[in-house]
Amino acid sequence: MIIENFDTDNKVFIIAELSANHGHDINIAKESIKAAKESGADAIKIQTYTADTLTIDCDNEYFTLSSGTIWDGRTLYDLYSEAYTPWEWQKELMNYANSLGLIFFSTPFDHSSVDFLEDLGVPVYKVASFEIMDIPLIEYIASKDKPMIISTGIADLSDIEEAVNACKRMGNDQIVLLKTTSSYPAKIEDANLNTIPNMKETFDVEVGLSDHTIGSTVPILSVALGARVIEKHFILNKEIGGPDSEFSMEPDVFKEMVKLVRDAEKALGKIDYSLTEKKKNNRKLGRSLFVVEDIKAGEEFTSNNVRSIRPGNGMAPKNYPEVLNKKAVTDIKRGSPLHWEMIK
Repeated sequence: MIIENFDTDNKVFIIAELSANHGHDINIAKESIKAAKESGADAIKIQTYTADTLTIDCDNEYFTLSSGTIWDGRTLYDLYSEAYTPWEWQKELMNYANSLGLIFFSTPFDHSSVDFLEDLGVPVYKVASFEIMDIPLIEYIASKDKPMIISTGIADLSDIEEAVNACKRMGNDQIVLLKTTSSYPAKIEDANLNTIPNMKETFDVEVGLSDHTIGSTVPILSVALGARVIEKHFILNKEIGGPDSEFSMEPDVFKEMVKLVRDAEKALGKIDYSLTEKKKNNRKLGRSLFVVEDIKAGEEFTSNNVRSIRPGNGMAPKNYPEVLNKKAVTDIKRGSPLHWEMIK
């Protein structure tokens, strides 16, 4: 896997997205980071912007949300003023996360936030769905030669191709694409997880999931379809409130999701047709050819005195047609496994 210091050859990389779930209290943010670690997350992700770096303070129709989101009626500037994570916290949050063994990184939204995060020394960058069409921004981020995790929630095939090519133009092929449904919360029927293996085949990169549905069903199913990264919004307690609280997981639910994802990984395992000692022992419970009536030497084997039954101590059932009408070399008692040396 491309993320340094994390071996995902056999593990999905699980990201707890803190986003706006801190109530503008750094202590809640730190408690959330600790809870994410205890819940099994591999990384904590924040977002680095201010309302002024992301939009302008304007309340005309273009800047007022009205597309069926949980934030309809609010201006972009108002929403982002509530949702942003103060930049002056971020070094302290990174050091705290790293001290707990969590990878800490962020989503930048303009050149100034990229420069800020470079100074912090984050090891990974995330590109949000709504920035996937900002090719100059993607090129600037990719130029830092860090792994790029890119959400694709509002992108069509050509948008994704342009974003991937933008990274590669900058000499950066450390790319993970996340299948994303940019609805908050998202409906399960809109997940379209079969896109995951197709995306991996089409773009020849690692693929994962950024999930905004309620519950664990979609993340768990994504693992079976090849997701190598899962990102899920995390909140210490929904009573904190905030723009993202409705579709965020509390620690106990996040912990259960992680457990189920790890169970799914174990169940998928690897391609394996070999026989372990346990499997070999279990073959003894399979079927084989047995003598089911006493047979005298010289007597023929028939469908009445030889059958394919359990256990598996005799000849393989595939040999049954060859055995019929041949003669016994010696007397054979009922219940004896049949072997070639018993047959003329």
